[in-house]
Amino acid sequence: MGYSRKRFGQDGKPRYTAYYWDLKGRERSAGTFSSKKRAEQAWQDAEAEVRKGRVGDPGRGRQTFQEYVEQTWLPNHQIEVSTREAYTYSIYKHLMPELGPMRMIDILPEHVRAWIAKLMDEGVTPATVRSNKIILSAIFTTAMDDQVTFLHPCKGVRTPPVPKKPLQIITPEQFDQIYQALPVADYQLLVETEIESGLRWGELTELRVNDLDRTRVLTVSRAVVEVNPKYHPTNGRFLVKDYPKDREYRRFKLSEQIVEKLRAHITAKDLGANDLLFATRQEDHPKARLRVVPDPDSLGLTEPNNKGRSYKHGTLSGYTAGRCRCDYCRAAFAIYRAKRRALGKDNPRAPRVRETDGHIPRDWFRRTIWTPACTAAGLAFTPTMRDLRHAHASWLLAGGADIQIVKERLGHATIATTERYLHTLPDADETALDALSVIRNRQASHR
Repeated sequence: MGYSRKRFGQDGKPRYTAYYWDLKGRERSAGTFSSKKRAEQAWQDAEAEVRKGRVGDPGRGRQTFQEYVEQTWLPNHQIEVSTREAYTYSIYKHLMPELGPMRMIDILPEHVRAWIAKLMDEGVTPATVRSNKIILSAIFTTAMDDQVTFLHPCKGVRTPPVPKKPLQIITPEQFDQIYQALPVADYQLLVETEIESGLRWGELTELRVNDLDRTRVLTVSRAVVEVNPKYHPTNGRFLVKDYPKDREYRRFKLSEQIVEKLRAHITAKDLGANDLLFATRQEDHPKARLRVVPDPDSLGLTEPNNKGRSYKHGTLSGYTAGRCRCDYCRAAFAIYRAKRRALGKDNPRAPRVRETDGHIPRDWFRRTIWTPACTAAGLAFTPTMRDLRHAHASWLLAGGADIQIVKERLGHATIATTERYLHTLPDADETALDALSVIRNRQASHR
């Protein structure tokens, strides 16, 4: 049973501290008050909370949101390394400025609504608002489980609607155009393997020789993620996980033609059983910069800068003042710097080399290989490598493959995810239109 203890403050006036015992038999304070009556009520309320099973220290709720996240939630929350990196960035960019100084017990649903409204006023997209609210909700769910707070301020708080955009699936003809525009044969094979298998990027770039057996069956048992070294256990750049995204191995067959190409690639590169099928080497990187710049008068003008001024492409002004990064402007600046270094006016800088252990960096491949190939193909839109995974599923379903088989090949958790790829090709509605035409023509024939 609790009690109150009388003491005197610095001003000489009596004060009363309320004490109670938690379920582990430890004596705890329920606060100090100016009257004995309030102190008696405080320890009785605390004991009532203990009887309800709320054994946490009420004082823990007085820590700030930033203290709780930095000292308790982030260090101890079990999440993937890449997810931790993304969560940390979002927390400090979108959550801390508004909620960081507030005490955990003081954050109410009205504050979360005000925070969401502020993000929208700042131009943050609805999808980003929703993802940040999910992070905030996860933090307070853990706080409630740990009895840091007894109110979940995200409950009942809505975020702006995020419309589901229709998938734009590339056609086989468009894929062939991109394939022909790729500069290196190894990357042509990588892209063709992607369209034939539908693997995620981390699964594709972690494939090793022994993952493909003699019966053309491919085993997907690992994935690689690229993270900031400060989030990597050994300060590296690439982290190999011993399981794919769905945490379940999957096995499926590849076509004869792609397997033959892969085996020829393995022989040509003299790859061992544990070697990466697709690896990046510095000497394989194509040189993007021009060595000679055409007459700037024939290249047109750059886009207006923040002062509304335009400059000729292929000039130093276009690069520095116009901030244009096209091949011509970059080449003009590179040639200028090379001439200065040759004259001993600038200290030469060693060329930057992308840090890699052999795995292909996603953003490097996108900027240097994939996007230029899509541009050269002259497509009306720029698909991503992930769009090839979408295309794989869509092409299989359009060709009559069983939806359950497609689900297993792609590693989807539910059949509903696979159903998104039904009828996504541009000519998918032709069957429905033909059926409509038959009915309309039948009606017309009876008139």
